[in-house]
Amino acid sequence: MNIKRHMRRLFLPAVALSVSISLAWYQAELPEYLADNDGFSLLLTAAIYLTTAWVASRMVAMILDQLGGKRRYPRLLSDLITAILFLAAFVAIASLYTGQGAFGALAGSTIILALLGFAIRNVVADTLSGIALAIEAPFRIGDWIDIDTLAQGKAIEIGWRTTRLLTVDGTYMILPNSQISRQRITNFSAPKRDFRAQLNITLDHVLAIGNARKIMLEALRQGKTIQQDPAPDIRVRSYEEGGISYTVRYWVPRFERAVDCRDEVYSLIDDALRRAGSIAPYRRIQLVSAVTDPEEDAAAVPLAQPGLSLD
Repeated sequence: MNIKRHMRRLFLPAVALSVSISLAWYQAELPEYLADNDGFSLLLTAAIYLTTAWVASRMVAMILDQLGGKRRYPRLLSDLITAILFLAAFVAIASLYTGQGAFGALAGSTIILALLGFAIRNVVADTLSGIALAIEAPFRIGDWIDIDTLAQGKAIEIGWRTTRLLTVDGTYMILPNSQISRQRITNFSAPKRDFRAQLNITLDHVLAIGNARKIMLEALRQGKTIQQDPAPDIRVRSYEEGGISYTVRYWVPRFERAVDCRDEVYSLIDDALRRAGSIAPYRRIQLVSAVTDPEEDAAAVPLAQPGLSLD
């Protein structure tokens, strides 16, 4: 389907290039006022340069689309290549009409671009950052990414100045490329869409490590949201006075399912531990009454706080 679409987009520039080359090839057979007209020859040459850049840009877009597969290359990359091709064509045309040669025309255009760049340096900074993102490709369209201190979401569009993200909550965010390029980027969709997540659980010393690991692993095997291949595993994180801390590691099929997977893991482990008669460690506090009257002391009611146990 994409190939047919690209072929339709390639048809018009290919026809224009063919016509330009044909006219230049058979110029001598045209009427005399066109056959010996230098201006018409320059016009045909300029048309060949432009149509060649046009055809090449469409072919590059088609190649990138096929190489990208499901993870499409940013449109900015094809736009950048198109801009370079047309810039080369315009420089060649300028050298034809000015007679300065390609290097002279390129030098003149570079000076103009430098002056414009100083006037719009903030826009240029965003644009150059966008070009760097397109070339390095730390993420592509459709990838779930985390931009440190800025945002977390799915890349919808990577433009010249900004990148657009769609968060898990459905919020549409537009971020300048210059800010993104200065931050650490975590891609949850590359090289594969599944990734390993982990969470920490602390249990009482009463429950042996071997039994705790067995109970939690058997619970995780009942999971429907997390992946079972690779299988989840349990690692001891620390052995401290407050309890034994475990790291539960499991695989998430897609980033957008991360919250559901975490909820399932907590629920399964909580149910299994309660059935086994074990719960997380809790502090025991003994309240000492300051009442001196034995009768009042006997009638005193101990105070307790939620989550605390009285010895």
